[in-house]
Amino acid sequence: MPEGPEIKIAADEIATAIAGRVASEVFFAFDHLKHYQDTLSGQTVSTVEARAKAMLVSFANGYNIYSHNQLYGIWLVRDAYDYPDTNRQLRLAIHNSHKSALLYSASDIEVLRDYELDTHPFLSKLGPNLLDDTTTVEQVIERFTHKRFYRRRLTSLLLDQQFLAGMGNYLRSEVLFVARVHPSLRPADCTAQQIAELARAALNLTRQSYQTRGITNDLELVGQLKQAGLTRSDYRFWVFNRDGEPCYNCGTQIIKDTLSGRRLYFCPTCQQNM
Repeated sequence: MPEGPEIKIAADEIATAIAGRVASEVFFAFDHLKHYQDTLSGQTVSTVEARAKAMLVSFANGYNIYSHNQLYGIWLVRDAYDYPDTNRQLRLAIHNSHKSALLYSASDIEVLRDYELDTHPFLSKLGPNLLDDTTTVEQVIERFTHKRFYRRRLTSLLLDQQFLAGMGNYLRSEVLFVARVHPSLRPADCTAQQIAELARAALNLTRQSYQTRGITNDLELVGQLKQAGLTRSDYRFWVFNRDGEPCYNCGTQIIKDTLSGRRLYFCPTCQQNM
């Protein structure tokens, strides 16, 4: 599933293609949305923005297309009406005279009026957005120490978009590692210093991932590993997807665990359960 950084990167690319331009044609695959095609075709796209793992395409007439990629959805930007050769099902298309923004395989698509955004079941409950420049370390620390979240296990908490918006599975493992916190702990089990480290790691790694298109490892170390001939899959992460490989800090083999069907990776030496 794409995480916050990947959705924001996609939103940037889509905005470049369609924002500020008239959507000459809007297509919906789902019958219950087809009556909006005439409402949106011929309207100017105002903005395209990521909301955690969701996308919001806003139009000048006060309508918005909400979409969530879930596990299999993917956005593509192509020249106008240049459809790719794919077995995926086209769910949404926004065309103008130059470009087409195409959403494949996603099933969570809605059309909302401006006044409906604040009460939408997903959008209205999002926590602080880690990719919003105004979100501070102090705000994130407050989330970790809030009574609503304080006693929840970190492994589930870090995937909850109502806690912090924009994190996902690979970021969960990376944040816990950089903060040197064992996956079994809750905020209630952590020291004030550990919570501060978790907050800084959540902000910094999510933003770095956006800026580098998915790299969460130390960038100086990444440069060294690239010079040594390692591939992107080798140098991209600190621990995620590196089970059995040596920790870049201490050399201990990285461990893989599975929780509720989601992969988790950690270093048993750097992240001791104390």
